[in-house]
Amino acid sequence: MIRTLDVLSTKVAAIDEGHGEPVVLLHGNPDTKEIWRKTIDRLAPARRCIAPDLPGFGDSEIPAGHDFSLDAQARWVEATVAAAGVHEPVTLVVHDIGGTHGFAWAVKHPDRVARFVIGNTAFTSEFRWHFWARIWRTPVLGEISMGLMNYPLFARELRRGGIADESELRASYGRISTRSKRAVLGWYRAMDPEVLVGWSDALVEVVKKKKAAVRWGDRDPYVNKRFADSFGATDVRHFPEHGHWIIAERPDVFADAVLAGDGAR
Repeated sequence: MIRTLDVLSTKVAAIDEGHGEPVVLLHGNPDTKEIWRKTIDRLAPARRCIAPDLPGFGDSEIPAGHDFSLDAQARWVEATVAAAGVHEPVTLVVHDIGGTHGFAWAVKHPDRVARFVIGNTAFTSEFRWHFWARIWRTPVLGEISMGLMNYPLFARELRRGGIADESELRASYGRISTRSKRAVLGWYRAMDPEVLVGWSDALVEVVKKKKAAVRWGDRDPYVNKRFADSFGATDVRHFPEHGHWIIAERPDVFADAVLAGDGAR
């Protein structure tokens, strides 16, 4: 079921399916809530799954001048979870830029997270941006790159990250909008690595007190596999044959991690 939530005076679209302990799934760029469909299909018989479109992505609105600071990302997640009527601790599943949204929330509200399941993402000031991120972070050049985006270039990048299915590539490209392009530029320009100083250490302290599973596709051209060990989790599993979009390639791995509640304190 797709719900429309009232979040901080904007409309947020979210998948809300299943029954049981709540799971919140936060996607990355250029994805939408739909990237989690196969994972949710596996979880819904035993878990309630809430997967929102991040601000400006998919069918979620983004107001002019939207604040992409870490504090604002944490507020957005807190407001979204509350709007969905979830008040108990959740299993937090994150990937790519969904990581910064979810991790900022976890740092601000550690009691709201029961456990973590983490896909390829980074939350440390030691991370250095990949080629396209540097383009998007550059004024004017970023806007030009968005204006020149076409399907062959888009598909090439997603294939590099591990998505090979043509129907998935075309569906993903079809969800790109002027709104999502603006969100990408806004988010990347707000995320100087330096803003994570202090936050990353605080996250490690939170993770150490929870159960946390990291599932990492090593063939990732954007986030090096060494960052799989940066969250403080003791349950870290590498998949050398998969890439950045391991969440799409191996939804079973993420569903199993949620259902098992695996990880170690």
